[in-house]
Amino acid sequence: MRLLLALLPLFALAAEPKPIRVLVWDEQQPQQAQGYGDKFLGETLAAELAKNKDLVVKTARLADADQGLSDAVLDQTDVLVFWCHRKVKEQDDARVEAIVKRVQAGKLGFIALHSAHWAKPFVRLMQERSKDDALKQLTAEERASAKWVFINEAPYYKGVKAGAPMTPSVKRDGNTYTLTLPQCVFPSYRNDGAPGHVTTTKPGHPIASGLPAKWDIPQTEMYGEPFHIPAPDEVIFEERWDKGEYFRSGLTWQVGQGKVFYYRPGHETYPIFKQTENIKVVENAVRWSVMR
Repeated sequence: MRLLLALLPLFALAAEPKPIRVLVWDEQQPQQAQGYGDKFLGETLAAELAKNKDLVVKTARLADADQGLSDAVLDQTDVLVFWCHRKVKEQDDARVEAIVKRVQAGKLGFIALHSAHWAKPFVRLMQERSKDDALKQLTAEERASAKWVFINEAPYYKGVKAGAPMTPSVKRDGNTYTLTLPQCVFPSYRNDGAPGHVTTTKPGHPIASGLPAKWDIPQTEMYGEPFHIPAPDEVIFEERWDKGEYFRSGLTWQVGQGKVFYYRPGHETYPIFKQTENIKVVENAVRWSVMR
């Protein structure tokens, strides 16, 4: 009996789940001061996430050694939350590929926020998903003889017009398949601080846990569909504006063995990640990212 009592604390420790290791990566623009004061956007969001006992949260930035994304850091990270805007082309390609490989292997979840639709890791993950989707459309016989050509590998800061052909897209010429990779952008945006009206479209999804059916973001930047991305597995939230625009604002994908989530709100000059609902979305997405 004494032995059993002595072992009980050990059983409790064994049963306690490991905390989720979260890295919030932020380009850290000076303009963020308009929405976040003396803290950067990433620091503010990380502090909110760290209030959860099941999350261990760290921050990184573009100016860090190895851009804060060394192999040692990534090996100690379960979920990477990513915000960037103006300095996408400065993101190191080797570090980007290290992220992509870990996501594909199921070792890392990836969450892209707002203007990170053009973050190199997000673009590369959407490219890999597009390749997977294209391959699935072929028969086994077609796959065996297929030759692939990939175009539009660097879509950064290249806009699209309304009515432009959608990407990704595939054209076939004999056994040669040309895949135009996704532009990862949309034809319209408007930064006038108008409110966004969010609707939860999948209330039973883990990312929607504890969130209302509808809520408003008092000030935000508008993005307008169509979003040039591979078809998402799920649309968790949609967003509308009073002038009639619409956007799929919470999207999920499986890329290899890993999970990817894109959340549209997050323009740096508005305090998006001081709002309870937006913090809750990211918190839920972090937990969803490690579900197996």
